[in-house]
Order: sequence, then C-alpha cells, then structure tokens
Amino acid sequence: MKNNIAVFPGSFDPITLGHVNLVERSLALYDTVIIAIGKNAQKQNLFSLEQRMIWIAEIFSKYPQVEIASYEGLTIDFCKSCNSKVLLRGLRSSGDFEYEKNIALINRTLVPEIETVFMLSIPEFAHISSTIVRELVRYKGNIENLVPACVIRDMQQ
Repeated sequence: MKNNIAVFPGSFDPITLGHVNLVERSLALYDTVIIAIGKNAQKQNLFSLEQRMIWIAEIFSKYPQVEIASYEGLTIDFCKSCNSKVLLRGLRSSGDFEYEKNIALINRTLVPEIETVFMLSIPEFAHISSTIVRELVRYKGNIENLVPACVIRDMQQ
C-alpha cells in the first residue's frame, strides 16, 4: 500500500499517546501521513492551534514522512486538496466504530474515490481520549501516562 498519502484528522486537543502510536504504525503502510488539525469555530479548545501544531511537530520531528496541517470545512474536501485517497481513523471501542462508520459512509457518498481506513488502538492506549485528558487537566489530574512528554513539560511551565 505504499505511494499513498493518508490524512489523519482530529482536534488533537491535546495529542495523546494513542494518537502517536497510530501515526507511527501507519508509517509502515503509507509514504506520507498528514496529521490534519480541524478548526471548528463552534468547539472550545483547551489548547491553541499553534500549541497543538508545535507539540505534533516536536513529537514527529524524526519522521520526515509526517506532515502537519490545519484545515476548516469538510475533512473529505481537505483530503481531496492533498491528493489523498485515504482517510485514516483510529478506533478504541465498538462505540467509536459505530460513530466512525456512519461518517465513513457519508464521506463515501460524497467522494467515493477516498477510502476510510480504520486502525484499532492497541490495548495499552484504548482507554485514552483527548476528552478525558482535557477533563484531567481541568481538575489537575495526573496525565503522565496519557500524553507525550512535551505536552507534560509545557503544561508544567
């Protein structure tokens, strides 16, 4: 499946160890993985877009095949603009599958030539979500085993 560009979209607010693991595993399948941070004016992010991009750039600095971008609008349109035929999504649970399946079916209706590919989380990270991490941050909980070291470092400063 080489010579493909995969787009991995999300808010990454913040990026978690589960996200990192999924990207690293996907590099065996795709020449380029674009981590695409969606901008949603209706969503209240905990961390700025700039901060999230800095973290992602630091985490993947040793991987030239990882690119970082931000976008507004439909994810499927962003994929088209990048000449990507693959929309990469991570699944932690059957609930994630049901939600993601419906989005994948709508995307297939809109742009049939772009395929949604699901990758399962490894068990060690299946319980981690950005939503849970944000909640822990708000209430001063321990996030050490949930996010990359640069996120923890910057939050302690």
